[in-house]
Amino acid sequence: MTSPLLHLMHLVSPALPVGAYAYSQGLEYAVERGWVADLDAAKDWIGEVLCHSLGGLDLPVLQRLHSAWQSEDLDEVGYWNDYLQAARESKELLLEDVQMGEALLRLLVSLDVPNAVAWPKGVAVSFATAFALAAQHWRVDNDDALSGFAWSWLENQVAAAIKLVPLGQTDGQRLLMALMPVLETSVEASKARHNDELGVGLPGLAMASAQHETQYSRLFRS
Repeated sequence: MTSPLLHLMHLVSPALPVGAYAYSQGLEYAVERGWVADLDAAKDWIGEVLCHSLGGLDLPVLQRLHSAWQSEDLDEVGYWNDYLQAARESKELLLEDVQMGEALLRLLVSLDVPNAVAWPKGVAVSFATAFALAAQHWRVDNDDALSGFAWSWLENQVAAAIKLVPLGQTDGQRLLMALMPVLETSVEASKARHNDELGVGLPGLAMASAQHETQYSRLFRS
């Protein structure tokens, strides 16, 4: 069987056809309003979202989904899939989650992944649900799946910042390097979160995403 590391690299590649590059998660509106105008501000914005949105919701739920797929507990998979969608704070964030999830599910179906083929018709799938399914199927362990998921998200946010702020390519690399420790801390902290500690507490992100839905001029999808 192909190495789990290679499968993880496949899953987190920017070439994975799930449309992640099309979304800014409110960053475009934050730039429009002048909240994010330089490298330091981009570091603060992306780092806070990484800690308190991804680290507070997506990563700990991804861990639970990975475990549920491993034990073939489909009720648990369904519960956490619904939980993620219910926790989205704007229509845009919900659509992003579901559209990316369904794109990844279609890819997994085309690759004959059994649990993807068996996913119930008409049930919206979150991106983390499909990602955890793929990771479990290809024997990517939990820790690597969490780090890979977070890295993929971070790369897309930095790519958005390069276009929007704008930043040069070298500044983009500085931003990635500066946020690597934040990523590691967020992944580790996510593993220790109890169920009653899950959630997002970033009103600015929610408002930016909601305002982006009707922003007059934009590069990224709403």
